[in-house]
Amino acid sequence: MAIKRAEGAVQPGINWGRRFTIRIPGIHVSNSWPESIQGGLLTLATAAAAAPLFMRAFALPFEYAWALAALPLFWYYVSAWLFGEPFAPGWITPSIPLVLVFLGGYEPGVHAIQAMTALALTVSALFLVFAVTGLGGKFFSWVPAELRAGIILGSAIAAFNGEFTRHATMPKTLTVVWAVVFLLMFSVWVAKGKETNKTLRLAANMAMLIGFLVAAVVGPLAGEVKFAFSSQVILIPQFAAAVKAVNPFSVGWPSWNMFVSAFPLAVMVYVIVFGDLVLANTLLTEADRIRTDEKIIVDPTRTHYTLFFRNIGQILTIGPLIPMHGPIWTGVTVFLVEQYKQGRQRMDSIYSGILSWYWPAFILVFISPVVDFMRPILPVALSITLILTGFACAYIAMRMVNTPTGQGYALFIALLIVKFGPTWGLGVGIALFFLLLVQRKPMIPMPYDVEMKA
Repeated sequence: MAIKRAEGAVQPGINWGRRFTIRIPGIHVSNSWPESIQGGLLTLATAAAAAPLFMRAFALPFEYAWALAALPLFWYYVSAWLFGEPFAPGWITPSIPLVLVFLGGYEPGVHAIQAMTALALTVSALFLVFAVTGLGGKFFSWVPAELRAGIILGSAIAAFNGEFTRHATMPKTLTVVWAVVFLLMFSVWVAKGKETNKTLRLAANMAMLIGFLVAAVVGPLAGEVKFAFSSQVILIPQFAAAVKAVNPFSVGWPSWNMFVSAFPLAVMVYVIVFGDLVLANTLLTEADRIRTDEKIIVDPTRTHYTLFFRNIGQILTIGPLIPMHGPIWTGVTVFLVEQYKQGRQRMDSIYSGILSWYWPAFILVFISPVVDFMRPILPVALSITLILTGFACAYIAMRMVNTPTGQGYALFIALLIVKFGPTWGLGVGIALFFLLLVQRKPMIPMPYDVEMKA
């Protein structure tokens, strides 16, 4: 039985390092079974979607890629358990298409692994610098909205380009899966129906998992997916061999040229992360207002430190993670917050939901039938992740800019990033911003923009 929290207090735990709090399940936090049942398979399916990335960019066999997809589960779990972050952690998902463009400039295998290590180390360094200085908020304000929109739109275009190419490998399966997921997540009819229909609301909240299961049905019927189940029940992933294949202590550290090439993209990744932080803080502030029985402490500096430790820990203990560790898994955070807002009887603490969501995935990793089931449809899981990322990034970017000049600028920068890489995109983006947008004074208005605002 977990320690009972006093009304209006912070969830009990062991404070350490001034900012951090350890919360041990069963002692400081009670388990929430509805979240455990849903979270186990969905977490594993989503985490396993990284396996095709490792296979493609790092030129690894499936057995290694599966182990590398499973090992980061530990670094997701420590976010709430060890550091006390009140968010459901995940990938820096919008960065994945841009990272794939970056890795495309290196030969698959050792060179790509070293390049990814350089990028992840640079991103980690940015987290640490902004944690120590507290300048994260000011840096975000320094980046113009139009340039931020261009970066996010570039991620959308890169995602769509990649998935339209992938569509040719599984045309029937991906067509049906994309249609189902888009319908559940973005249809105005579903959005209206789930206000009164609990089943439809649950289906919308589990859209990614449903898309995964649809692929398991449509794929074999279309002849595009073949399942092969082994007789064994327990599978021991090849953790040691997989780590040796990607760890910088084994394959070598990046060259300085790789760090230089990675820096512009690292800046873009930080811009994306800060947008996630704004969203996460907004969600938790609203939940804290409704749930007066628990005080949720949102600390951006703690979050920066946590992101530094998670990413640098991943590199030093395992190797680079292509999606990299981000502050929130947006869909799950929204889902958990909505359940949390229903009251203490539904979810005792926000930490109950977060810590309950992830732990079953640690067990499922070792169950052979689960692995055999997922293996042939992992490309579909990755496709769902990227196509949704592209769709979401597209509409977010277009809402950030409301003038024709700004919209044209954002699209141009996005295409530069995708076509020529982050260095050109960021460099030209800064220069072009000063030429087109920085001196927008009344005495020299842009006619189309003035007309639009009017």
